Parts: sequence; C-alpha cells; structure tokens
Amino acid sequence: MSRKSFTGMLVIAAASATALAACGQAGQSDGSGDGGGGDGGTTELTMWTHSAGNPAELEVYEQIISDFNESQDEYEVVMESFPQGAYNDAVVAGAAAGDLPCLLDMDGPIVPNWAWAGYIQPLGLDTAITDALLPTAVGRYQDEIYSAGYWDAALSVFARQSVLEENGIRVPTVDEPWTRDEFDAALVTLQGAGYATPLDIGAEDTGEWWPYAYSPMLQSAGGDLIDRDSFLTADGALNGPEAVEFFEWFQSLFERGLASDAGTIGNEEFNNDEVALSYTGVWNAMGSLDAVGDDLLILPPPDFGEGPKIGGASWQWGISADCSAADGAREYLEFSFQPEYIAQFADRQVVIPATAEAEELSEMFGEGDPLQPFVELSQEFALERPPTPAYPVISSVFERAAKDIMNGADVQSTLDQAVTEIDTNIESNDGYGF
Repeated sequence: MSRKSFTGMLVIAAASATALAACGQAGQSDGSGDGGGGDGGTTELTMWTHSAGNPAELEVYEQIISDFNESQDEYEVVMESFPQGAYNDAVVAGAAAGDLPCLLDMDGPIVPNWAWAGYIQPLGLDTAITDALLPTAVGRYQDEIYSAGYWDAALSVFARQSVLEENGIRVPTVDEPWTRDEFDAALVTLQGAGYATPLDIGAEDTGEWWPYAYSPMLQSAGGDLIDRDSFLTADGALNGPEAVEFFEWFQSLFERGLASDAGTIGNEEFNNDEVALSYTGVWNAMGSLDAVGDDLLILPPPDFGEGPKIGGASWQWGISADCSAADGAREYLEFSFQPEYIAQFADRQVVIPATAEAEELSEMFGEGDPLQPFVELSQEFALERPPTPAYPVISSVFERAAKDIMNGADVQSTLDQAVTEIDTNIESNDGYGF
C-alpha cells in the first residue's frame, strides 16, 4: 500500500471561480426511473467518491447509504465511485460543466482551493458533530467550515526495540522525543552496526507524499511552506535561515547514505530488517506488526527545534455550491457521522477514527489497542497543511524543490526560486481572498 494512500494526489484546480449551473441532483422522482416529479416521490442526492478500488471503504459507504435511505422517505442517496487517480480531474471538469453532484469527497488540503473556486459551499453541519472531530478532520477556508471527515492518518518512526537496545540508542517518547542531533547520531550508529542505509524515509515516493511527510519536519525546524499570518508570501518561511539549515541536513542524509530514494514504496525494507528505522504511516502498521510482532516500536518523529510535527488532514466530505437539496445533503452527512460507522472506517482501512467515541468502539485504536499510539501522535503533533487556495501550487513547487535539494542542488538558491514561484502565483490570483 502506498504511503500516500490516505493523503491523496492533488491537482491544480481552476484558477478562477466557476459559476456552477447545476449540481447533479436529480430533482423529484416518482420511482419510475425517468427522473420526473410526482407526489410522494423522493429527492435523489447524487454522491461522488474517490474510493473505486477500495472495497473496504466502499462497503462502509454502501451500508451508511442503505441505512439512511431506509431511515426516511424524503431523500435517496445514489453513489458513484471514481479511481483516485482520476477523481480530482473529474471534479474540476464537472464544475466547469455545471454538473457536480450534491455530495463529494475531497482531500483535506484541496478544500480551500475548491471553496475559493466556488465548487463547494459552507458545510453547515451541527456544531456538536464538527466540534467532536479531530481538528485536522475539519476543512476550513477563511475560518468557515467547508468539509468534515471520518478519519485521519498519522506518521511515525517505526523501529525494533531489540535493535535500539543492542546499539545503546535511547527509546524516545512523546514527552521526550529525539532531538535532531540524537536522531542523526542514531542513524550513524545504526549504519556502523551494519545497516547500509539505516533510514527508510520514503523518498522514492512522489506527489503529495513530499509535503505531507517532509514539510512537518521543516515546520518542526522553525520554517514553513508559507507565512501563516498573512498567507500572502512564502518569503522568510520557506527560504529563511531555519529552512536552509533544515534542508542542508536533509540533503546530508542522502550524501552520507543514511537515507536513499532507491527503495520501494511501502514498508517492506523495514519489515525485512533491511533498514533499521522507517518513517511511515498508520496504513503500514498492520503489516509491520505481523512481521515484527511485539518488538515493534511506534515512535514520535524527532524534534528539530520547535517540537515534533506530523502532517494532518485526510479525505473529507462537502456539499457542492449549487446543490438544490443542500438540506438533504446535510441530513445525510449528519446521519453518517455515527460512531459505529466511523469505527468501521478506522478498522477496515487502518486509519485513525476522528472521534473519541469511535476510537473506543474500534478494535485497533482504543485504549490498550495496538495502534493507539497513532491516536496520541495525531492529537499531540498533527499540523494541517496551509489552508490556502494556493496549496496545490505550493505542494507541487515544494516537491520539486525538495527533490532537487535531495539530488545535490544549492539549498538557498533552490528555496529562493521556490518562494518566487509561489509568491508569483499568489499575486496573480489577488491573494486568493487573503
């Protein structure tokens, strides 16, 4: 399973807001299949999801939809699923054609862009629901809630307790994580102990994995992808002294052979004891538990100076801007956030349940369960990617710059060029509403 399975692949949405003419909501149906109106008929709520190819996720949606449709006679939810790789393109095309469904899911970081572009409307769910969710499971633009999700994902450093003990390496904790110097020294020690490349950092992956995985390290070091006070520039955040120092260290990992981009996507190198440490996500945890058993440690990420950080926000649900049955869409979403459904999503997909009640109902994430450490990591360290419509551009620019640095490019000039590209995009779009 790919490291990016639960973070998604972003595409750049349209550069200006689109006037949406219709939402794919089929109006009143008399049950004859012609879509016509009739007394006593139900309103069809069309729903798009990126989950084609993920039967475990689709099975839960099918159960929710069946339960909701049977629970009342005013609305009927009809789902259409798309392959994840084609999904965002389908939404952008649907928006341009005025043919979006009422209900659609979206990767958390794309929410501000789609809100700014006019694809989706403020969510308007009962605040008792959104207040109970993990903060990173709620999507916002300009302090307005536009989406909400049933789960999140979290990153960790996987290790074998026996390997750390044999090499005299301290086991870090949430309260006392490794410092950067400790982490670096541990990697050097493990390389000397026979691990040719001691750290699998996932650099062979592409796309959204790069900002999801590595920008939290940058933020832990005191840098960022953008100035979060104004959201109008990346200058000083992405190319300041803290960012330069971090990326010089990042580059050195590859120069010294402590990390590599020659591995395979997933966690097989760690499971096979070919690497000592793996920077990976909750979605790979069950495979590593099967391979390593009780020797597996699920560790916090290092503290690069400003406290550990990990990426947050996964797939969430929203309502299209011109959905003519928005009240029905909200009724369905409120129905869907029942704890038992959230717990099913968590256990079947190996993702973190977004509410405490669902956490306790789950088989893997409750108190004392094997994957409970991920809940603590998410609660303590998760940081959303910048909630700005510029994020798709930021994501793409960051990936290219970080890869260039990995391959030996000059750090300062590479980051300066990335800032220029990001700031030019923001200026050309009049600040994206900020």
